Amino acid sequence: MALADLIPGDGVILDLGASSRKQVLQSLAELAAETTGLNARTIFDAVLQRERLGSTGVGQGVAIPHARIRGNERVQGFFARLRSPVDFESIDGRPADLIFMLIAPEDAGAEHLKALARVSRLLRREDIRQRLRAAPNTDAVFAALSGEPATDAA
Repeated sequence: MALADLIPGDGVILDLGASSRKQVLQSLAELAAETTGLNARTIFDAVLQRERLGSTGVGQGVAIPHARIRGNERVQGFFARLRSPVDFESIDGRPADLIFMLIAPEDAGAEHLKALARVSRLLRREDIRQRLRAAPNTDAVFAALSGEPATDAA
């Protein structure tokens, strides 16, 4: 399964104008709530609680906030590209501008970890990060997250 398959069609925000980690998480929680039917505050609180355990800023301008949430039925992803990077306390000290939030069912241990690993592997690739930063629209984001080859037409 491609990463893009985890993201609903309206699960991408391009050029999000947030100025803090909390604002980013709130915007993504609201987006996730629209798709999942879960309460945005529930999603935000769960993801923020996970952030307090240790930053999800993985470096190279990428953060992968995530949480397991009661009432959520399947692993889902939501992606935001920020207009200006924000501090996610990344391991390399670099602020993040590519944010992939992952939410999973409360009991989705292995499935959640597999999805996190897939996200991490893909976003470690410089070519994918470049494509996401240059993507002119959501179709280009989905193509990059699917691992599809870049095309000149995109």
